[in-house]
Amino acid sequence: MRLRTIFASLAILVFSTSVAFADTRFNQVKPNEFDPAKSHLVQGAWLAGIGCPTEVKAQVFQPPNYNTTAEETITDPACPTGDGKDKHTEGLLLAKTGPTANNASATAELKGVKGITLTELGYDIRKTAAGDARGSHCGAGAPRFNVETSDGLFGIGCNSPPADSAEIGTGWLRLRWGGTCAPACPLMGFKDFVTLAPVTGDVKSITIIFDEGQDALGAPDNFGLAVLDNIDVNGTLIGRGPTDAD
Repeated sequence: MRLRTIFASLAILVFSTSVAFADTRFNQVKPNEFDPAKSHLVQGAWLAGIGCPTEVKAQVFQPPNYNTTAEETITDPACPTGDGKDKHTEGLLLAKTGPTANNASATAELKGVKGITLTELGYDIRKTAAGDARGSHCGAGAPRFNVETSDGLFGIGCNSPPADSAEIGTGWLRLRWGGTCAPACPLMGFKDFVTLAPVTGDVKSITIIFDEGQDALGAPDNFGLAVLDNIDVNGTLIGRGPTDAD
């Protein structure tokens, strides 16, 4: 009887562990470009040195004369945590040059998310406020998450719906949708890009889309470019990845 109890306990432990790991398979953000006409007006790439700094050691010029340097640790207040495997302060560049009407977009596919239950999404964006004309483009439609689940397709844009939390830094903004509320809040998205509703169902795929160009309507800028970092799925952060930049 005791041996049977031990086996039963082990079975419960294995099952519980598998459930716990089910939502932590997210392991890569792979950039790409959709450009059927080969316009060469879009770009998606991870690049070193453009991401949000988290505990980065640097030689900093010192006052009052700024002719000497000292080693300091640089962390943007918006990014107190980051991807511990990112050793080169990588950032995800997403750009679209020219008109929005061009059938082209920069994209980034989130790997390892199939089958999870989604409770939190987010990223850090190189910008100080969502409504500010300065810094990365942050529109209703780009950069946005396209989330396909067993219940349908949901869109979550940079400023529509508004993030549930926004942590302002020196040159960055940490945006989170979903479980960052206290004690919790539902992750909302536009189902079929029409009706605001909770994101439900098992995830089939998640892709970041950047398809608003330099004439983006309803946005405070005509920048056509965003730099993201620390892509967040259920609290797991990815801040590095492959690049296909020419």
